[in-house]
Amino acid sequence: MNIEKTNYCVARVKTYTTASIGKAERHNERKNESYANMNVDLSRTSMNVHFKDCGDLTYNQKLQQMVDKKQVSLRGLRPDAKIFDEMIVDVNTQYFGDHGGYEYAIRFYEEAYRFAVQEYGEEKVLSAVMHADELNKALTEQYGYPVYHYHMHIVALPVVEKRVLWSKRCKDPALVGTVKEVIHQVSHSKKWRSEKKLDENGQPVLRPDGKPMLIASYSLLQDRFFAHMQNAGYPDFVRGERGSTTEHLSCLQYQIEKDTKRLSEVQEQVQAEEIKYDAVHLVHKTYEEIDSMGKKNLSGKYTVAKEDYEALTALAKSGVVAHAEIQRLQEDVLFFKRRFYEAQSSLHQLQKKFNALKEKCQPYLYALEHLPDLVSKFMDAVKTHIEQRKEKKPQNKNYDRDAR
Repeated sequence: MNIEKTNYCVARVKTYTTASIGKAERHNERKNESYANMNVDLSRTSMNVHFKDCGDLTYNQKLQQMVDKKQVSLRGLRPDAKIFDEMIVDVNTQYFGDHGGYEYAIRFYEEAYRFAVQEYGEEKVLSAVMHADELNKALTEQYGYPVYHYHMHIVALPVVEKRVLWSKRCKDPALVGTVKEVIHQVSHSKKWRSEKKLDENGQPVLRPDGKPMLIASYSLLQDRFFAHMQNAGYPDFVRGERGSTTEHLSCLQYQIEKDTKRLSEVQEQVQAEEIKYDAVHLVHKTYEEIDSMGKKNLSGKYTVAKEDYEALTALAKSGVVAHAEIQRLQEDVLFFKRRFYEAQSSLHQLQKKFNALKEKCQPYLYALEHLPDLVSKFMDAVKTHIEQRKEKKPQNKNYDRDAR
């Protein structure tokens, strides 16, 4: 039985430093040869749609180019500051299946890209790509054919205008305190400020401790995104859950949760079928009544009344159908249990590898926290050394066979 589902659309933001953005870039731009998310179907990667890209530049190279052209400023930021925003726009898979699939998804996310441009400014958006090559395993198994989950990754710079004033050291006293220049400062904290919650009279709503109640900046972003898409002619979904603090799960964790939920649903179906089978099996007749059906004649055969025969036939047919359904559902339970345990085992192995890697990186992380300038100089020296070695290394190991 198909149950009508509510369509939810969310726009969530993740932040990255210049050091950590590479992983997101490799995923978004499909620069890996393989993916931790095993649902990526590289044969469909050509169907991914870029509404904006960096050309031949990486995200960090594009950032440096904008800094050099004074389009943005990193003045005063620490080496580990949050520089890049990644806005992930997502709708449940079934939504696009109900509205025309791939072509409809392109139009939908093109409008979502326009929203991002309004939020950041077009020149501050580095990349906007709709992924059409990630398989939705649950729906694929349900329908028996490949179903793909359309969503979009937008990488942008959170920039605010900052007025730089003349200091007291200015030689002209008349200029002190006036605006020296206006720069486009990269600042995640200033870009995404929380706002005071107001009542119907426009007055701040107070918490029990008397302080103003705040609305999280991302909640306000979600409100604006929902309103934008509704006004643009996409009304068939509701706003994502307000006030949710659920973090975006990794693909493997997400798959475990989905399989666990489906396992629970299948088990409930098994129980329901068993109850239904019991109800059909009785058909308002007790075991004694069934046993008393029919009479044995002299030849040893039983004869039954027409109504009893019809009742027994109905019971037999219903019993066969119910038994087959229960057996099928029990097989599904075993399948999902196996999937669940395999996923748990994989997650455990990944956690062990992560902990080992984290332990190896601990000295570097400690140094980065307490001596960022020294670490930055050291890494620059390492990069220079590697590039010098590459230049000395022969570019082509092959040689002209005719010269032998």
